[in-house]
Amino acid sequence: MPSNQSPLGALPARFRRMRVLVIGCGDVGMRAARQLKSSRVSLSALTTSAERSPALRAAGVRPLLGNLDDKATLSRLAGVFQRVLYLAPPPGEGETGPQWWRDVRSENLGRALRLRALPDALVYASTTGVYGDCEGVWVNETRTVAPATPRAHRRVNAERAMRHLGRSGVRVSILRVPGIYGLDRPSGTPVARLQRGTPVLKERDDVYTNHIQADDLAAACLAALWRGKAQRVYNVRDETDMKMGDYFDMAADLFGLPRPPRVARDAARDQLPVTLLSFMSESRRLEARRMHDELRVRLRYPTVVQGLRGDPARR
Repeated sequence: MPSNQSPLGALPARFRRMRVLVIGCGDVGMRAARQLKSSRVSLSALTTSAERSPALRAAGVRPLLGNLDDKATLSRLAGVFQRVLYLAPPPGEGETGPQWWRDVRSENLGRALRLRALPDALVYASTTGVYGDCEGVWVNETRTVAPATPRAHRRVNAERAMRHLGRSGVRVSILRVPGIYGLDRPSGTPVARLQRGTPVLKERDDVYTNHIQADDLAAACLAALWRGKAQRVYNVRDETDMKMGDYFDMAADLFGLPRPPRVARDAARDQLPVTLLSFMSESRRLEARRMHDELRVRLRYPTVVQGLRGDPARR
């Protein structure tokens, strides 16, 4: 069909490309933008700050001013984008009011996207904290969620809001993400914590922890945008199987720093802040077969040792 007769051909060039929106375009979002940079993709990002606009434009990303906390600013998102990468966190402590378990941001986004033609696909980056404490057993995506902290409850609420959107016809995929690290990521290594000498738990009290390097997470997000199944959950993690204390010991050795002191859990309650203690109270080992088999993600940094050394896997 000639372009002057085709509805698609009649649109400006930027509307004939795949239109992708990133919500929460921080460190991981910018990595995804760099990986996605293509003449076949028109990339936009929702931002609350006009000051970020120059940096976004320099990365080839069109800034859109809006705020997930203000639903009146979100109507411009409706009917424009074919794929949405949703990386923004729920409200933090003290921002939620009496309904502390709700993620109003996700509810506002879902309502805005329903105002006009829906996107084809949406990927939401949740957290592995929704599983709660699993006492160190292996956990796959079929395990029932058991959030133990207010922030994890809000993540569960956000997942439900996105699943509800999926029932309207959007191919929604949910990534459950563990600790993110990266040598070039702000606070992306344990160096500062090691320098402070923050203690870790003794072996008998220690917990299993999971990790993903920031570039590998960005790649998993993009893979899910194109290959994720509808209403499907994916655990995202590398191949490291390690307890938290062993991780910090390994990092200390790599960076030439003293290993952290080990304390019993009872002593940790007196020495560590509540937020940090919450991470040290949940033990789980994630299975990520779906990430490999369905999303076909090939990790650049299969282990935290390779990631903290900046030594990518050979392909």
